[in-house]
Amino acid sequence: MNMIEIGMAIRHARKEAGLTQQQVGALLGMSRATISGIETGRIAEVGIRKIAALCSALELEIAVVKRRPYPTLQELRQEQRGKSRA
Repeated sequence: MNMIEIGMAIRHARKEAGLTQQQVGALLGMSRATISGIETGRIAEVGIRKIAALCSALELEIAVVKRRPYPTLQELRQEQRGKSRA
């Protein structure tokens, strides 16, 4: 999973929870701009503590697994969507 995918998962969970970027930022002591940057992947170098705090607040979990040698169909579709947007 890359930072764009992580950001998309965080954004989805935040919206599912009915929270704004401002609300999540205030809850965690982060700015709305930081939350936005993480969600959009514009902040490439974000610390694991910030990601862990966001995941905890949004009831997401972080998992470390061995990388598969081939992408899944879902990963290929997401990659195609990303290329078509650019």
